[in-house]
Amino acid sequence: MESLIHLDTQILLFINGHHSPFFDSLMLAISSKFFWSPLYALLIYFIFKEKKWYGFLTLIFVALTITASDQISVHAFKDVFMRLRPCHQPGVSPLLHMVKHCGGQYGFVSSHAANSFSVLAFLTFFFRHRNKYKWVKWVLWIWALLIIYSRVYLGVHYPGDVLGGAIVGYLIGLTIYYFYQLTEASIFKQEGLKQDIG
Repeated sequence: MESLIHLDTQILLFINGHHSPFFDSLMLAISSKFFWSPLYALLIYFIFKEKKWYGFLTLIFVALTITASDQISVHAFKDVFMRLRPCHQPGVSPLLHMVKHCGGQYGFVSSHAANSFSVLAFLTFFFRHRNKYKWVKWVLWIWALLIIYSRVYLGVHYPGDVLGGAIVGYLIGLTIYYFYQLTEASIFKQEGLKQDIG
């Protein structure tokens, strides 16, 4: 375990240590919710284009996915494992190049990672049978990977924090997508509608 913690710290310091004013600003923007607003708007447009007014059902489940991953990452992990963020770790924080305020005390698992990978999982499966949207999967992977990289670059999470968050989030996204399919199928069955299930 000590060797893993040491490796985790070394990777953090390597990523955080390769900084510049340009990348400071870029990673701070990437880590922000508002930076990705055009992507979110485009995804919402595609969802409604495919599902019409039933897109509201999809968005409800996307919101449920984000809420579940956010709450689980905090209450089932951060509050349980209580692993200090590197920027709060006495032996590590003096070595970090900090761009922003450190944030909450605990970092395992990363909520940013959990939230982004839960959405990645949900929407990847949502668009998987739609050939004209195959490129969306790769955009989502780039989006999610950039977010978790930015969290390490900014010194607010260890690589293990974002890796753990990514795994937790992906599993949550898959689970809620399963219930989304069941709900959608039930609605269409009751209404006698013939429509492709997402």
